[in-house]
Amino acid sequence: MTINEVQDNIISDFSISDDWMDKYDLLIDIGKNLPAIDPRFKTNDYLIEGCQSKVWLRPDYDGQKISFTADSDAIITRGIVALLIKVLSDRTPDEIIGAELYFIDRIGLRQNLSPTRSNGLLAMIRQIKLYAMAYRARKN
Repeated sequence: MTINEVQDNIISDFSISDDWMDKYDLLIDIGKNLPAIDPRFKTNDYLIEGCQSKVWLRPDYDGQKISFTADSDAIITRGIVALLIKVLSDRTPDEIIGAELYFIDRIGLRQNLSPTRSNGLLAMIRQIKLYAMAYRARKN
């Protein structure tokens, strides 16, 4: 599936209810299904700066595509990073760099996050794109 097809599926999943309590429950469930990051990667090297909660994000680059594993000590934040991984993992650096993450606004996520969680969301996106830029530069 393309990045946009994955985003459209997320939008569809979140459109089932207009109640944000239901959407938070869905976000929590998505976070619960996030594959566990290896505990040895829960270090400061993989900790995302700018998040109120602790969020660890580890990239793995096979020379073609980047896959991500992550975890957070907060259940909502874990769901947010799980959504980002769902959309951006197993993609080329160029796909990640060029991705327009429209699902965030379309599901109402940005509008329904506290300012600190919203800053954390931006920090997660920035870190994912920075990894992609670094791997693209290394390849070139």
